[in-house]
Amino acid sequence: MKNSVSDQSFYIESEDDEEVEKLEYDRNEEDEGNEEFYASFSSQRKNSSYATQWPQSYRQSIDLYSSVPSPTIGFLGTPTLSRLGSSFLSSSLTRRFTPESLNAPVKKPLLPPSVDDEIQPHKRTYSLATPAPSRKPSVRFDEKVQVDHGHGIPLGRQSSYGQAVVNGINVLCGVGILSTPYAAKEGGWLGLIILLTFAVLSFYTGLLLRQCLDSSPELETYPDIGQAAFGSTGRIALSIILYVELYASCVDYIILEGDNLSSLFPNAHINLGGFDLNSRRLFSLMTTLAVLPTVWLRDLSVLSYISAGGVVASFLVVFCLFWVGLVDQVGFQNKGTVLNLSTLPVAVGLYGFCYSGHAVFPNIYTSMAEPRKFSSVLLSCFGICSLLYAGTAVMGYKMFGEATESQFTLNMPKDLVASKIAVWATIVNPFTKYALTLSPVAMSLEELLPPRHLKSHVYPMLIRTALVVSTLLAWYCH
Repeated sequence: MKNSVSDQSFYIESEDDEEVEKLEYDRNEEDEGNEEFYASFSSQRKNSSYATQWPQSYRQSIDLYSSVPSPTIGFLGTPTLSRLGSSFLSSSLTRRFTPESLNAPVKKPLLPPSVDDEIQPHKRTYSLATPAPSRKPSVRFDEKVQVDHGHGIPLGRQSSYGQAVVNGINVLCGVGILSTPYAAKEGGWLGLIILLTFAVLSFYTGLLLRQCLDSSPELETYPDIGQAAFGSTGRIALSIILYVELYASCVDYIILEGDNLSSLFPNAHINLGGFDLNSRRLFSLMTTLAVLPTVWLRDLSVLSYISAGGVVASFLVVFCLFWVGLVDQVGFQNKGTVLNLSTLPVAVGLYGFCYSGHAVFPNIYTSMAEPRKFSSVLLSCFGICSLLYAGTAVMGYKMFGEATESQFTLNMPKDLVASKIAVWATIVNPFTKYALTLSPVAMSLEELLPPRHLKSHVYPMLIRTALVVSTLLAWYCH
């Protein structure tokens, strides 16, 4: 009997060994298949017209503009924690390889944890997510396999759900929130319906963008979608529109700084070469000189970290407005107007500016570790931002009524601490975002330079300096 049991045990162990060897063989086949597939796709992408048409810097530059990096925790010492300390910047430079977007034949089962731990030292790095302890085949692609797509660096999905939401809010909830009370004054209370309508339409079109990206694995950016729909002309036209929007935002930053700084120092002025510069023009000039060195930087990762405060600044400014109205007893006595038809178009333009983030949505989607949650990310972003916009519009209009300025910070009493916090938070934020906003425009123009000029720093600096000066002149000439 003992021999029988021993034989049976030996037989079971042999079966387990054979199964482990078979799974190891399957894993090796999967590795080879993945490498061949990714190499084939990378070669296909490089030879595709999407990889040769202007602009090619769009992906990299918009990732810098839109992504909020999180600090790494590599200083803790262990390789595992170092891998967990991912940054938004690196995670947004990614490509999606998922069953939803690619009908790839490479869908082999992953090894269970017990076997995988034994053979892990001589295997490639796989997803940090712990696989389920089941021997059933998994159809989930490894979404963090590093692939080079011709950008010179390996790419991989790393952005979590929370990171994607923060990135979306950082893009959507910008300086437009300062003008929502003014938009409420120009359009009346019924004009808020336009704000909600824009929110619904923007959310829906964001979902349509996802469907466009999933229609072809070669589509990565907004210009790619334009080329797929309208050819090379569509790609160029759409890119120009997006770059003009970014350029206009830089002009808006200059105006914003001049208005808020002049409200703090209204008596500042200077006579320069026969030109009398009042406080607004003076501070606009000083702002331009201050941001110019940041635009010359080729590595903007430091500014990306600082710009993460944009999300905090938006919430802080709204909180200060609420504090001034409730705690500092400015009050919410004004009733306002139900509808202003004569100035309603102004409100439409201001409300529409609040949701101008579609150019970045493809980058956020392709950076997500779980792209199936993109719809939920959009819903969270638009929901939170819409509450902030609507709440700010109602509070500001109720507080200041028909005297509401184009930026509600200009209406806040100057002697209150909360007012000063709101104004300075508004002032600091554009300093960090100006270079990130203008860099995509500059990089697109630098692509047009002859290759021999790209090796020199002189020509890029001249282009960037000319762009910065032109934003100031656009404000002076308006």
